Amino acid sequence: MAKTNGATQARPAPKQERQRPAHEVRLGRIKGAIWSNATEQGIRYGVTISRIYKEQESGEWRNSASFGRDDLLLVGKVCELAMVWIYQQTQTQNQNQTQDNEDIPF
Repeated sequence: MAKTNGATQARPAPKQERQRPAHEVRLGRIKGAIWSNATEQGIRYGVTISRIYKEQESGEWRNSASFGRDDLLLVGKVCELAMVWIYQQTQTQNQNQTQDNEDIPF
């Protein structure tokens, strides 16, 4: 911390780049963000589901994890599309690992 005239001031922290999702699925106001996490066993995926809405007072776009009755079918479809994308990614990764290990007899 820097001191100026006896007062302590916090130095601005260096800006860190925000982590971006590996993929996003969006149907209308419902969005699924797919996050990748590298582990010792390989890449694992997690999904967050949110509803996008516009705040009336400020006009800013916000996210919510609360869903109404009319959102539920879209939530299910976004989850299904996220699952398909994750499945395709893991199949591609498994094929690449198999090609790397072709010299191993069965």
